[in-house]
Amino acid sequence: MRVGVIVCLGVLVASLAGSAQGAQTAFRKTVFAQGFDAPVLLTHAPGERSAVYVVEQPGRVLRLQGGRRTVFLDVRDEVTYGGEQGLLGLAFAPGYARNRLVYVAFTSDSGRNTVVRYRASGGRVVESSRTVLLAVPDPYGNHNGGHLAFGPDGLLYTTIGDGGAGGDPEDRSQDRASQFGKLLTLNPARPAAGWSIAGLGLRNAWRFSFDRATGDLYLGDVGQGSREEISFTPRRSPGLENYGWNRYEGSERYENGDLGPGKLVFPVAEYGRSQGCSVTGGYVYRGSARAAERGRYVYGDYCSGNVWSFRIASGEARDLRREPFRVASLSSFGENAQGELFAVSLDGTVYRLS
Repeated sequence: MRVGVIVCLGVLVASLAGSAQGAQTAFRKTVFAQGFDAPVLLTHAPGERSAVYVVEQPGRVLRLQGGRRTVFLDVRDEVTYGGEQGLLGLAFAPGYARNRLVYVAFTSDSGRNTVVRYRASGGRVVESSRTVLLAVPDPYGNHNGGHLAFGPDGLLYTTIGDGGAGGDPEDRSQDRASQFGKLLTLNPARPAAGWSIAGLGLRNAWRFSFDRATGDLYLGDVGQGSREEISFTPRRSPGLENYGWNRYEGSERYENGDLGPGKLVFPVAEYGRSQGCSVTGGYVYRGSARAAERGRYVYGDYCSGNVWSFRIASGEARDLRREPFRVASLSSFGENAQGELFAVSLDGTVYRLS
């Protein structure tokens, strides 16, 4: 098997971040909104050009439009919050403007990794429309993933991590019979058919996204104790992907044993503990405010606050650059309807990247 080109951030980032060209073209951050309670995501709803939604980990979703904030969803009485638990994901159906369907992921007060579908009306979800689509008992409490996103194929994607503890002690990630450590998909038109596995070998995928222009998948997976990684899968994937955990941590061997099914995928970018300790996956920029930056994938690290970007060419990360700012407690990135990017701090502030 051939290991793809792995980007060594320890050397390359320092040189690129200081170059004149990097300084001229880099993103900048400005405060967009403040005063949130442990925000972990910003997103938008199809058909709404000027509104964005901020997910608060304790269990609320706030809608922001024209300087006004309203409560779109409040499930604090259903959510177990603390550490890596809480309200973790939100996705609007591609046809939301017509069907008003919205999906949320959280760790429930009954100890389950849960995905629920709601219908919205009058500016907030209708609680009586609640339909549970996934409820998997949470064995350890950490590594819950919880991101939700619709792919270019119209399917709903999520991941619930490898189940928790350290090192995947029950070898769930490589076991196709387990939903832990998998990238899962659901056909929203046929939810009774259940979830399918689109990828395996994940530890704790924290934020993945599909390039709105190409449909390619970018996925950040938090490492065990050595490597943080970003993986890339083109839209025209040949089949089931295996992202390697726990046989590999990044490109390094972690544990002996046979791999499960699927094509082994090594990261296109990774970094060690000198650069951070918990990767936060991001988005490919497709906005208009920074035309020169279109096509760059932006991601960062929760612990160090470092933010990087690169372009994919022939399946490899090129033109890697560390951006000239940091975001403390970087919990997530987000994009609005126009494709402009935002960075979310767990401390309570949302920044616009422009």
